[in-house]
Amino acid sequence: MMTRKPWEVVLNYICQLGEGPVWDADNQRILWLDILAGDIHTFNPVSREHRTFNAGQMVGAVALQPSGTLRAALQNGFYDISLESETLTPLADPEAHLPGNRFNDGKLDPAGRFWAGTMALDDTPGAGALYMLDHDGSVTTKIQNVSCSNGLAWSLDERTMYYIDSPTRQVVAYDYDPATGAISSRRVVIQFQEADGLPDGMTIDRTGMLWIALWDGWSVVRYNPHTGERLTQILLPAARITSCTFGGNQLQDLYITSAKTGLSESELQQQPLAGSLFMVKELAL
Repeated sequence: MMTRKPWEVVLNYICQLGEGPVWDADNQRILWLDILAGDIHTFNPVSREHRTFNAGQMVGAVALQPSGTLRAALQNGFYDISLESETLTPLADPEAHLPGNRFNDGKLDPAGRFWAGTMALDDTPGAGALYMLDHDGSVTTKIQNVSCSNGLAWSLDERTMYYIDSPTRQVVAYDYDPATGAISSRRVVIQFQEADGLPDGMTIDRTGMLWIALWDGWSVVRYNPHTGERLTQILLPAARITSCTFGGNQLQDLYITSAKTGLSESELQQQPLAGSLFMVKELAL
């Protein structure tokens, strides 16, 4: 059950709240965020080029579009971002009336719609929601009464959506219609315990298993969503593990983000790598 795999630090850089890794296959680089700083980072592991773009506000999630631009969920709503021209184009702000909220995690669904959710800056329970930005620019509220909207993933057959609202300590599944984006038939597929930490970001592998980052859990875990069984645990040198995604030319490497925000001085001394971007190479599945 406990797997000690050789993690490595991708580069010598510490984020306050590292999050949202995305692999850019066309440019063979990893993108990730420092939410609180509003920074979007890119790093090419071959050339070692590290670039930072500041969005001017907190950035909760980015997703790579076929055009090469980013669809983003920032503190003040949905945007398109071009890293090449360093431009932001506002699209919609479904919570303009809620200045105490910000966007958190988000992803493109199999049909290319952008899903992203919100949370209160002061962690007020139930203050957030999960939204879907459609191709025509319309925004639909998909799930209400969300406390900390986090991981999203879709099954390989595109019929199931997995979702995490962190304080529930659950991964829930919905029937998902790729034609319309409709979700229904909510059920709990994974239940975490308090000792595990909080489930945060999530990705799915080529066999349909879920990889889930555990905030205050020092690890990434792999689960079978059909049985609820924990298959693998990768221990890391930071407590606040935030998200993960597969990258590399064969999507063989697992990139893992972490955070140092909220840690005490003594905890920071014990976790000098908190906030780093980690990688586990050639993760055999």
